[in-house]
Amino acid sequence: MSNAPILCVDDDPVNLGVLRQALKNEFSLVFASSGAEALTAVKKHRPALILIDVQMPEMDGYEVCRQLKRSLESAQIPVIFVTNLADVTDEKAGFDAGGVDYIIKPISAPIVQARVRTHLSLVRAATLDYSYRSAIYMLAEAGHYNDTDTGVHIWRMAAYCRALAEAVGWPADRCTLLELAAPMHDTGKIGMPDSVLKKPGKLDPAEWEIMRSHARIGYDILRKSDAPVFQLAAEIALSHHEKWDGSGYPNGLAGLDIPESGRLVAVADVFDALTMKRAYRDAWPLDRVLATLKEGSGIHFDPAMLDAFLGILPTILDIQTQWDSRAQTPNGIARIS
Repeated sequence: MSNAPILCVDDDPVNLGVLRQALKNEFSLVFASSGAEALTAVKKHRPALILIDVQMPEMDGYEVCRQLKRSLESAQIPVIFVTNLADVTDEKAGFDAGGVDYIIKPISAPIVQARVRTHLSLVRAATLDYSYRSAIYMLAEAGHYNDTDTGVHIWRMAAYCRALAEAVGWPADRCTLLELAAPMHDTGKIGMPDSVLKKPGKLDPAEWEIMRSHARIGYDILRKSDAPVFQLAAEIALSHHEKWDGSGYPNGLAGLDIPESGRLVAVADVFDALTMKRAYRDAWPLDRVLATLKEGSGIHFDPAMLDAFLGILPTILDIQTQWDSRAQTPNGIARIS
């Protein structure tokens, strides 16, 4: 049984008895016989799901649902209407009020059980997805914890990556995965000493060798999960500093041997880095940034990937404007939805 109960609401005790018989062996149950009692029960018991009759005196099921959806504490509780009303107009009224499903009386125990299981599984999936994304956000932030100049860089860069992936024909679900994975590209900086990461001047050869190791450190951290988003993030962490001519690191890959994700992130990452104000320099003007990117075509960047990026430049600049405005708000970083 789930810790949170199912709330059953009906002014007819016979109907409540039918619901009890259908669900008692699998779920914890609480009951209410009016709309007012239902609202009180929600505050007291925090139910996982509500089964509610529509036609009740004083306050009908639609109004109960509307009141629940207006409160942050109860807005996410799924409401299923159990009713004699079977007209399309009635169903629309229920969905407009915030309900997620309809069960038509007379009540069938297998149908009630199936609908309750389905909607509870959707709630669990949504909760898991929220936790999953929260972990991604925290890990991405951890990689830049000591890099105080990055601001919203990782999230803005991820939005560029998604736009570029769409432009080169990645499927929609893969684009979404990339937008979540790309912010973790520098996770390996967790392993960088402050003397290297925060050095105000140029790195010497020994320090540069330490800095280069962040690509493999990030890969080693992220590859420990079998989840597709972390597998893609590991691939990006390892490959986004490789260069088209083979002069990059850590593996000196060249051309199409570099994973497409790494070639894609390389363009978006450099564009954002150059257009971003840092403690030691101002943001570069756009014409200088574009000239530098073009100079790197076939050397640093995949020429076809760079051409695709330049082809969607108006979209990229629109994303930049949106994220720059978010950076000025008190909360700063907005989450990827």
